[in-house]
Amino acid sequence: MSDLPRFAVVGHPNKGKSSIVATLAEDDAVRISPLPGTTTDARTYPMRVDGETLYELIDTPGFQRPREALDWLKRNDRGAEARPAVLAQFLAEHREDPRFHDECALLAPILDGAGILYVVDGAHPYSREYEAEMEVLRWSGRPRMALINLIGAGDHVAEWRTALGQFFAIVRVFDAQHADFDKRIELLRAFGELHEAWAQPLRRAAEILAQEHSRRRRAAAEIADLLCDALTMAERAPTENAEPATEEVRRLRAELENRVRKRERRAREAVQEIYQHRGVAREEAQASFLDADVFSATAFSVFGLSNAQLAMTGAVSGAVAAGGIDLLLGGASLGLAAAAGAVVGGAGALLGAREIAKVRVLGQRLGGLELVVGPISAANFPWVLLGRAALHHRVVAERNHARREALVVDVTEGARLADRIDASVRSRLEGYFKRLRADLELDSEARSGLRREIESLLSS
Repeated sequence: MSDLPRFAVVGHPNKGKSSIVATLAEDDAVRISPLPGTTTDARTYPMRVDGETLYELIDTPGFQRPREALDWLKRNDRGAEARPAVLAQFLAEHREDPRFHDECALLAPILDGAGILYVVDGAHPYSREYEAEMEVLRWSGRPRMALINLIGAGDHVAEWRTALGQFFAIVRVFDAQHADFDKRIELLRAFGELHEAWAQPLRRAAEILAQEHSRRRRAAAEIADLLCDALTMAERAPTENAEPATEEVRRLRAELENRVRKRERRAREAVQEIYQHRGVAREEAQASFLDADVFSATAFSVFGLSNAQLAMTGAVSGAVAAGGIDLLLGGASLGLAAAAGAVVGGAGALLGAREIAKVRVLGQRLGGLELVVGPISAANFPWVLLGRAALHHRVVAERNHARREALVVDVTEGARLADRIDASVRSRLEGYFKRLRADLELDSEARSGLRREIESLLSS
């Protein structure tokens, strides 16, 4: 048995076990479904930071026949000191028995040294049907903690606490869907109370994760600042013509693009500084998507949204904005304003995909004309910047400090970034991007909201 803390997440089917694993392992590869029976075999998910595994979570199938298993154990009972051995005997005799496939799958890692995280749904009433599976777990003699997850709107936490306290050393309420970082760290520290050998490794894991969270938050702030700056940049120059020459526009556009490139470089350097990789040479292959120019067709194709995604994102954010008109009219518009907003938003997104920057000629207070190129108005541009920044962050954050070779980017990763962003998240981000493209400064609250959205993306 290893001193590495390992926890088997067990319980009744469809009580949020996989959600607990996904949250504590920070792994979106964990399969989560409202349908019972999604998890059919035990699978291990390591929590790694900087190449080091801090602890492991084991997702397991739910109990199917706990009463039958407990009856077998009682018939073979030889006293409390022999109960772990009897449980191992049950596993050996029934490993190939399809009736007890799930029981054997969830018990195997426990008998191999894993601690137990028993998950129940506190939104539903306690029932004695759970006592058989809790008793089976007690026979293992392994350190045990119970987590009261909250899946629905009900509240039966008090009765669950009373019942679980008779079987488990520690009982905690933990909402897997909404638990913030501090709640996860608090739970991790509680794990250390289960087993003396795990106390120090889990204290260290909590410290490392707290540091990692701080880094991710600072990196998200840098990326948010990059987006705010790049989406509001403009180049200005006096002009004598209301219809400026193509060469004038081309020159200012080139200067604007160079400013954006430099700003993106500074953001990357800042992120590498946050993760203390400032001395690392970047060696991205010619085919690397990060090495492609930010304004190239390759960058827009790989990191931008598809036309369908642009239209849908623009439509949703347009409908949200126009929905305010319906409210002002007391609903008298019968939703026509929201429908019109959706059409305009979607069409605007597609039109914006074909242009790079606004070009205007403005009058000056003291006379004369001024040519203004910018801000960059291409609807896909913020998604390109965000996608490149997110991929760069992933490479830097996952790089082991023990490695000294140049930073090489996996060129296949960025291609799927937009597809991994939930549509609701895209619409919220697009709301911020629209405000910036309209030359509106984000106040501190809006900047914090943008940073939180980016931080969530960086952690997934």
